[in-house]
Amino acid sequence: MDTRAILALLEARPGKEQELEAFLKSAQPLAMAEPATTTWYAVKLGPARFGIFDTFADDAGRQAHLSGAIARALFAKAEELLARPPQVEMLDILASKR
Repeated sequence: MDTRAILALLEARPGKEQELEAFLKSAQPLAMAEPATTTWYAVKLGPARFGIFDTFADDAGRQAHLSGAIARALFAKAEELLARPPQVEMLDILASKR
């Protein structure tokens, strides 16, 4: 069972909603290339609100993701695409179903 997760909540700058959505879709191949990332979801929560939810077997996998290509790309584009810094939560998974 995965024991660790990350939830990142993102709000697009006005007029940048489609660009942020395209950026998130384009990150899927990067997530697929991360062996320690068990699951990865990019979601749309509202017209300008988005999120990323991913899970990991352990802290090492989560750390690898946090220092990986997706995080670097997101923070490089953050000022251009986001209305505010991402809200990133480190989660402990208590139970799950696959």
